[in-house]
Amino acid sequence: MAELPAAVTAALAGAARPVCAYVYSRAALRERAAAVRAALPAGWTLLYAVKANGHPDVVRTLARECDGLEVASGGELALARAAGARRIVFGGPAKTDAELRAAVDAGALVNVESAHELRRLAWAAAGRGVTAGVRVNRAAAGPSGSHTMTGTPTPFGVDEAQLPAVLAEARGLGVDVSGFHLHAVSNNLSGAAHAAFVAGAVAWSVATAAAHGVRLRYVNAGGGLGVDHRSTATIDLGELRAGLARVAVPPGVDVVLEPGRLLAADAGWYAAEVLDLKRTHGRWFAVLRGGTHHFRLPAAWGYDHPFTVVPVDDWPHPYPRPEVTGVEVDAVGELCTPRDVLCRAARVDRLRAGDVLVFARTGAYGYDISHHRFLRHPEPEFLVV
Repeated sequence: MAELPAAVTAALAGAARPVCAYVYSRAALRERAAAVRAALPAGWTLLYAVKANGHPDVVRTLARECDGLEVASGGELALARAAGARRIVFGGPAKTDAELRAAVDAGALVNVESAHELRRLAWAAAGRGVTAGVRVNRAAAGPSGSHTMTGTPTPFGVDEAQLPAVLAEARGLGVDVSGFHLHAVSNNLSGAAHAAFVAGAVAWSVATAAAHGVRLRYVNAGGGLGVDHRSTATIDLGELRAGLARVAVPPGVDVVLEPGRLLAADAGWYAAEVLDLKRTHGRWFAVLRGGTHHFRLPAAWGYDHPFTVVPVDDWPHPYPRPEVTGVEVDAVGELCTPRDVLCRAARVDRLRAGDVLVFARTGAYGYDISHHRFLRHPEPEFLVV
């Protein structure tokens, strides 16, 4: 069980009871952003992918620490503008007409995902000159990770075989294609493999632009810099830095990386109070004020997320306090489904009703991907330190 930062412990001590809260640390966000920036060669661009965590304080902090923000919806675009982002890149396969108009009005660079979206962007620009990137689903797959985006049938990007026709149509529409968006993988843990992927993305972009008469100014390698939510393992930024230092980039080409998980994961903690301890059919269950409607990732990915027990000695009730020692427990939530499980068979030295379980590495893809309204339980508190 990991030791919690003092600021997190202090924030939880003041939380409403029963405790159900996310704690986000601005200092942790700043520290990780600085570490990732130090791994990039001078002059490269670092964007934060807002989809990982759209809490306004997280977005504002990373808008200051990074060069800009990557968004994938009109709602995220509004967040980015409110945060004062210096640069906005808009991706995603299902942009509405209203979102395309808003992106043009905001001066965002749109990564178009199809020939049809290219035509709609030109129409949304209403005769104004517009510059865009083209997201490409390349024939070659990227490095290994939790999700594969290219080299396989997905709804993301233009099939590489269709790219020549799309680029020709862009010229006819007066859309200035500045380069390519090549996001290929989520949650890759190998710094060396990721650096090799970025090198390949740059080389492919240079060759493809030359072959099709594109004046290349933009190569977006996407995100995918990983953390292991089951442990403390993180992509090796030293390996990444060494590999990226060898990437040959032509003058005038902006290389962009847009991580989300790596920047935000270790800046968040999810805490939930134990409401009940019970044993059924030979297993102990810690039933929490919280669950997968707040933190869906363990259920979605099928893993057990480790936790730390924060003892709470206060017990103001007249009835006995349930307690277990030296046993394995399943940490389960308050939803009416057996799939509301955050961790199975975790051994605890001592656990009581009223103690708090704290799940680290939940600052990315925690609350934002969860089914908040199921059963209409109260939302967690959000404590920013």
